[in-house]
Amino acid sequence: MSSLKPGVNPRDHQLGNAHASITLVEFGDYECPHCGIAHPLIQRLLKEFDGKINFVFRNFPLQEVHPHAYISALAAEAAGKQGKFWKMHDLIFENQLRLNNNFLFELAEDIQLDTERFAKDWKSKDGEEKVEHDFESGVRSGVNGTPGFFINGNQLVGYNETYESLLRPIESKLRIAGV
Repeated sequence: MSSLKPGVNPRDHQLGNAHASITLVEFGDYECPHCGIAHPLIQRLLKEFDGKINFVFRNFPLQEVHPHAYISALAAEAAGKQGKFWKMHDLIFENQLRLNNNFLFELAEDIQLDTERFAKDWKSKDGEEKVEHDFESGVRSGVNGTPGFFINGNQLVGYNETYESLLRPIESKLRIAGV
């Protein structure tokens, strides 16, 4: 079993309770249909275990098979510069079949981003470095496909696109933690 390298840090996008006893990290690709299946499962987990889970998303765009994954990751990072990473993240996953430059820009308008700043940040070196850093972290952590999950720093083995395959290991960790 592989471990998360590096560990969760302030540069990561985190949702939920940063001090929770469970940290779930996903290495995801915005155009991956399997990540699209996982997205509502994660949202359900966060809702059901409100305050008990910290969710972290790291970009792992598989550009050779998903030509819009990288630009989508950059768009989410650019939205994050204006405090709307998670809004963009959710909209991208909810519209996976429509991804292209024009549509991503429309999403930026829809969530009321400063579009001039968004356009600049979308093409920034900082955004590229963040996506590349996330990807390298996935490679170092043993991720070879998406979604790749880690719970409290350890790779989740056995995820099979069902809610239960995410739920069981989290419930087990919560029992161990006495939560």
